[in-house]
Amino acid sequence: MADGYSGEITEMGGAEELIGVSEMADDAGIAEPDMTEFREERDFRAKEVEGLSQGQIVWRRFMHHRAAVVSLVALVLVVILASTSIGWGPIPHWWKWSYATTLVAQPNQAPTLAWPLFSGRGFTFALGEFPFGADQLGYDNFARVMRGIQQTLVVILIMGVLTTVIGTALGAVAGYYRGWIESVIMRFTDLMITLPIILVTAVLGFVFGAHGVLIVGTCLGLLSWTGLARLVRAEFLSLREREFVDAAKVAGASDMRIIFKHILPNAIGVIVVNMTLVMSGGILAEAALSFLGFGIQYPDVSLGSLISEYQTAMLSGQPWLFIWPGVFIILIVLCLNFVGDGLRDAFDPRQRRIPKARDLRKPTVEGPMVEADGQAPGGVTAS
Repeated sequence: MADGYSGEITEMGGAEELIGVSEMADDAGIAEPDMTEFREERDFRAKEVEGLSQGQIVWRRFMHHRAAVVSLVALVLVVILASTSIGWGPIPHWWKWSYATTLVAQPNQAPTLAWPLFSGRGFTFALGEFPFGADQLGYDNFARVMRGIQQTLVVILIMGVLTTVIGTALGAVAGYYRGWIESVIMRFTDLMITLPIILVTAVLGFVFGAHGVLIVGTCLGLLSWTGLARLVRAEFLSLREREFVDAAKVAGASDMRIIFKHILPNAIGVIVVNMTLVMSGGILAEAALSFLGFGIQYPDVSLGSLISEYQTAMLSGQPWLFIWPGVFIILIVLCLNFVGDGLRDAFDPRQRRIPKARDLRKPTVEGPMVEADGQAPGGVTAS
């Protein structure tokens, strides 16, 4: 039966709850659970966030999520590599080949990338002339993959911005005003959910004769906001009943000020997490569109269009042409998902880090930690 109290004890945070648990145990005729470990964990949590702002608390929680931190570092390195290798806007390039130049290599050139311990050169790592090989027309595959990463990042950035703005605005208005306004917005949201995103984007691109990053990112963004709108609406329905909203209304604050100044900052966690997940899904949607021939088209490239162009490379003895775009798609999607998972844990106050034994043995600000029986950990009675 002791295990039955673990869930309740974890969620409780004050002395009144501890007394309540003890009374429940006495009424049930069972032994009172040991509160010492819970008190130590509660004191540790209070000391851990003492004097920190909300942003500092979120950042500290995020840094405790190792997978999210590693994924963020990997994502930043991929962006830096793609931006600096072949250049991007004002950023100069250090790679000598261009993604749009043919016959820079022998047709079907094999990769020259040398991995340590796997290339027969000991611990040597070298890119060589054509690290990812070249295709039958002499295109440098490394330059084309880097260009594909750039275009894919632009697509998901446009998509993420549009999705966040539209979904947040509609969800906030529906959740705050309710009534017929909420009914109209939610029924329109339900209608948009029924539309197949990839099919509609492909049709729009075909009708307008545009297959660049702008039209692809815009179409995906205009069709992907439905999930965020429903999440934001649910958050606003809960937050609008809080005391600080009533206090703002009594103080004479306008509806727009209450929405954007008081409620929206408390829903930012849901918005940020959903944006990262939408962006990761946008990569797969863009890749699917390009694979079907309705996304970014020649002479420009994206990761999806490279996979579509080289889909027969596995059968022709050139698997490196097909593998590298797929590797970077998987890498970016996984990084965004892990970062989103870390942000979710950081923004969620119910996610609590389990303190280690050495953390609980550290003295508090007032003095040594006091046990449940009024004694310090060393057995000395606390004054």
